[in-house]
Amino acid sequence: MSNALVGTYSHLLVGLDLSEDSTAILSKAIKLAKACNAQVSLAHVVEPLAFAYGGDVPMDLSEAQVVMEQQAQARLDKIADELELTPANMAILVGNTAGELHRYAEEHNADLIVVGSHGRHGFALLLGSTANGVLHGAKTDVLAVRVGE
Repeated sequence: MSNALVGTYSHLLVGLDLSEDSTAILSKAIKLAKACNAQVSLAHVVEPLAFAYGGDVPMDLSEAQVVMEQQAQARLDKIADELELTPANMAILVGNTAGELHRYAEEHNADLIVVGSHGRHGFALLLGSTANGVLHGAKTDVLAVRVGE
């Protein structure tokens, strides 16, 4: 990447699902951030367990939710340590993935959201994906990094 990108973006928000694909997404985001001389923030969104069960669960899932958030935080901390990012540059968010990434980007003045895309076709594309949700509600640019192929 050339110096022509310097100043194009100042703050990249990288939405990670913390899977093996996260490495490829981060690699692209960091190359772009260096070319733009931009700040990088990492975010992982944990959807509330009640969402998965339609909110109609006969048991208290709050303890399981806390464990999920702690596990996600530990994985994000490990990634951030490897990249030498500070805690101010990373977040575990709870809610709808697309909505939370939009909110975080707006609140922290991120001008590019970077997410992974599995390049689905047919019904999977019509039904939507996380990357599609992020793209269609964003008030800023979105970079979908092709992964998993």
